Amino acid sequence: MSRLHQVPFFVILMGIGALAMYVPAVHGYLGRDYAVARAFFYAGTLFLMAAALLAVATAANRPTQPARDQLLTLFGAFTVLPMMLAVPFAEAVPDTTFPRAWWEMVSSLTTTGATLFEPERLPATVHLWRALVGWMGGFLVLVTAVAILAPMNLGGFEVLTGAQAGRGIAVVGGHASRLVSQSERIWRHTVTVFPAYAGLTLILWIGLIMAGDTALVAACHAMSTLATSGISPVGGMSGSGAGIGGEALIFLFLIFGLSRRLYPAGRTFLSGQAFAADPELRMALLLVTAVPALLFLRHWVGALEVDEVSDTGAALAALWGTVFTVMSFLTTAGFESVDWAEARAWSGLATPGLILAGLAVMGGGVATTAGGVKLLRVYALFRHGEREIERLIHPNSVGGAGAEARRLRRQGAQMAWIFFMLFALSIAVTMLALSLTGLDFVASTTFAVASLSTTGPLSSVTAGTPLSWADIDGAARIILAAAMVLGRLETLAIIALLNPDFWRS
Repeated sequence: MSRLHQVPFFVILMGIGALAMYVPAVHGYLGRDYAVARAFFYAGTLFLMAAALLAVATAANRPTQPARDQLLTLFGAFTVLPMMLAVPFAEAVPDTTFPRAWWEMVSSLTTTGATLFEPERLPATVHLWRALVGWMGGFLVLVTAVAILAPMNLGGFEVLTGAQAGRGIAVVGGHASRLVSQSERIWRHTVTVFPAYAGLTLILWIGLIMAGDTALVAACHAMSTLATSGISPVGGMSGSGAGIGGEALIFLFLIFGLSRRLYPAGRTFLSGQAFAADPELRMALLLVTAVPALLFLRHWVGALEVDEVSDTGAALAALWGTVFTVMSFLTTAGFESVDWAEARAWSGLATPGLILAGLAVMGGGVATTAGGVKLLRVYALFRHGEREIERLIHPNSVGGAGAEARRLRRQGAQMAWIFFMLFALSIAVTMLALSLTGLDFVASTTFAVASLSTTGPLSSVTAGTPLSWADIDGAARIILAAAMVLGRLETLAIIALLNPDFWRS
């Protein structure tokens, strides 16, 4: 195992990606789709040999700047690694190009879940590959958020520590995490997180099969739920056979996208805090209850106007469709409930997708697979605003709740506001770039928000007319792929990577 610690992290990711290609190869062979199975088997064998040779060649290279190298590895994992993952995809899908396959893999690995293909166009094995790549991308985010970004006060942890982003030391288990080597920390968190991540996926897979899904659909939806990628081989919950029971199961497992403390590795941060006091869970509970309640009141007013108050079944269906869809887009999974269309029709609300876009921008928990601004930053801004209002009413009042709460309201809120402004600026720049390719304002806004929040299915619900990712051209695809990577790594990590201190020997 000590020899493995000496291998560059990117080479290890190449080996894992190559080994993962054998899973769809076996699936294609068992399904008698031999052409697709050969594409994945040959690609997996080729890249596994290449990874082994690179491991031997680079094992003796000692990194001079571990923090810089790890950030570069993450950047390469979401940009260069999809080129390798796209090779069997391009070979297995006829009449497609390698750039389209690369874009598809970037979307999957960043857990965005956007696709350029109709579900019936892709073979079942390729659907499994997309979901598996998204699942691996979600696991990569879980591990690197705690092992790489947390020690550098990035990825939302700067709100907790109040230290300068990119330079501070996050405290893990009472010891400075810089005392442990980068590779050792990554390995330790991998061993800690993987059993829980894989076990939860297996439990949800079995549950969805029992609810009525086929094995393939259940596997894809289970992996997409834990990774919050929203990838589906049947176009979402409308093509699923699990019904409301399957949606209820997915709803329960989407909770893991709300707080890092629900995973074993995340408990080392603020470990003495009770779950009931977790700020991210409290903020999520507020949103998941308040937003459906407000929309249901709008449903109720709409029902009064058409004299359908007595239709209890329609009311309950609309309420459940709203609750599930709100939860799904808050965690940036993007699954749309089967009853969401009925909720829209029953209420008469023309564009509720704008509300879902706002929820996707807020995002899920820090160090989870969810994207967006993150609930912890929203909570810090909320607490800061609450304190400012108190000072307006009582200028001489003293803010309580301890030093930790004061740090969250001051330095934490300042860092959260900086990130929020950078996120808004990223949306504006992406919209401007997309408009130069010929897209109109609505399409540019929708695709920019969907990419930066890593919520691919958002494009079909935000605008009045559903937008298709397949309608964008080559230049717009490159812009959106860059936006997906930026939304996954976050702007502060890119800025930290451009820090001149990282490049000084």
